[in-house]
Amino acid sequence: MGVGQPPLARVVTPRASFWADRQVLVTGHTGFKGAWLSLWLTEMGARVHGYSLDPVDGPTVFDATGVADLLDSDTRSDLRDRSTVGETVDAVRPEIVFHLAAQPLVSAGYQLPSETWATNVMGSVHILEAVRHQPSVRVVVVITTDKVYEDLGTGVSHLESDRLGGHDPYSSSKAAAELVAASYRQSFWASGDGADVCLGTARAGNVIGGGDWGVDRLVPDCLRAFEAGEPAMIRSPDSVRPWQHVLEPLSGYLILAEYLARDGGNEYTSAWNFGPDQTSEVTVNEMAEMVARAWGDGAEVLHDAGSGRIHETKTLRLNSDKAGEVLGWSPRWNLAEAVSRTVDWHLGFADGTDPRMLCLKHIAEYSGSC
Repeated sequence: MGVGQPPLARVVTPRASFWADRQVLVTGHTGFKGAWLSLWLTEMGARVHGYSLDPVDGPTVFDATGVADLLDSDTRSDLRDRSTVGETVDAVRPEIVFHLAAQPLVSAGYQLPSETWATNVMGSVHILEAVRHQPSVRVVVVITTDKVYEDLGTGVSHLESDRLGGHDPYSSSKAAAELVAASYRQSFWASGDGADVCLGTARAGNVIGGGDWGVDRLVPDCLRAFEAGEPAMIRSPDSVRPWQHVLEPLSGYLILAEYLARDGGNEYTSAWNFGPDQTSEVTVNEMAEMVARAWGDGAEVLHDAGSGRIHETKTLRLNSDKAGEVLGWSPRWNLAEAVSRTVDWHLGFADGTDPRMLCLKHIAEYSGSC
């Protein structure tokens, strides 16, 4: 089915030669992951179009790096607005779609459960329905989360074939988005020869990296506290998470899209984990202490005795063997390096270094580290 590319022998890093001049739609481009992805795509020569809400109040990597100036088009609207989603896809006529837009926080899911379900489930329906009626689209990558899996409390790394679940509104809505994607794939883009669209879903861990000022996120919360000369207050200190630099899963999404675009890309239309190696699966407390050490200057971490008011999965681990064996993808930066680069980015930003250059430097170094 390819998108004008010859078959590949094996892909281990995103290839600028593939992405140059591609028409690509990124939903959620004003968010942390979406902004980094848009930067990487434009650096490789892609023609990137964005669909998202405005960035959140306060500093964001999207605003700091001037991503808006690099886009071919920039639509600001809600995923729940089906007509605008459809009009945008028709106007852009993308070849490849990365669907990242979502309500992304567990805590916000408890506060706004209906809105979370409407955005994460029906928003995904609206994107895929628009794709179904736009013949230019050949590849779709739907990004969900490591939290889509049913929590059995075993602490075992999740395989892509494990049962979907989700205790809280955010997690369960993203599991439902996986079902939406599977339904569209099976109903409208059967995985046989001549399938119109090749669709894969991607599940990653807890990302960190430069330019993340998000609220209610461990590393940004720590950095804000340290910058203010205050101790970082953390909740659920013993919870284990699969931490990784943002470029790790983004490289997986890009490589997956390249495989989906191949002749015979329907072989790859399934779910994929893009998580860190096991050494990067540490507790919240261990992670916060690593950030404190990287920051220096007497940074301190304290446990919030009032935390734990909402249910959160105790242990999350991902098994990414499938991505390694089939796609040639594997993590490149260990946790210590990911933390060091994240802190260095923020210290550089505070010293006046151009944030776009900081991001592009990390992208170039990551791309050259394989």
